[in-house]
Amino acid sequence: MDQEDIWVNRFDKLAEDDFVVVDDFLSIDEFRLIMDFFRRAEEDNRLKKAGIGASGEFQIKSSIRGDFIHWLDQNRDTDLKPVFDFIDELIQKLKRYCFLSLSGSEFHIAKYPEGSHYDRHLDQFNERSNRQITVLIYLNEHWKNGDGGELVIYKDGEEIVVEPIARRMLLFKSDTIEHEVLTTKVPRYSLTGWLLHQPQSVGYLLG
Repeated sequence: MDQEDIWVNRFDKLAEDDFVVVDDFLSIDEFRLIMDFFRRAEEDNRLKKAGIGASGEFQIKSSIRGDFIHWLDQNRDTDLKPVFDFIDELIQKLKRYCFLSLSGSEFHIAKYPEGSHYDRHLDQFNERSNRQITVLIYLNEHWKNGDGGELVIYKDGEEIVVEPIARRMLLFKSDTIEHEVLTTKVPRYSLTGWLLHQPQSVGYLLG
């Protein structure tokens, strides 16, 4: 099976199940590149406490969400050009095979410190609803059972647990899939983003 057929199968699953898990999505070099960037961001104190909501609804509520994030900018974060390249490629594939009207993206790196979590939620805001596809790429190289930080998908009365294993990508429909991040017992790292059906609005730096 060639690479295009593999992507077609992945998108068929996304269309049918509203989510798909892709293991070993990142190459080793891409993984190292992102983690080097992540470490520099941590050292420079660029990660800020994440909140919930957008624009006028934005609030910091650690009881609901405990991660720290740094929003990425393609013009500023030129070290991550290979990352932006594969995001663009992913958008083009989704437009081609799923006929989605995508015109942009927003991504951040996220760290969940030990003991943090994110309550069950949907990746949409009351003030804007332009997120179509959620993209999660896990960066936890030595994750093992018992470390926590799994993502739970709630669908059709089922609870589907996705382990945050390094280089694994999870795609799901932003307006359909309710999910939560279970309490992590070790620091948990990810590259998280959304593919948009219209350009970023004023709220993109908040949610």
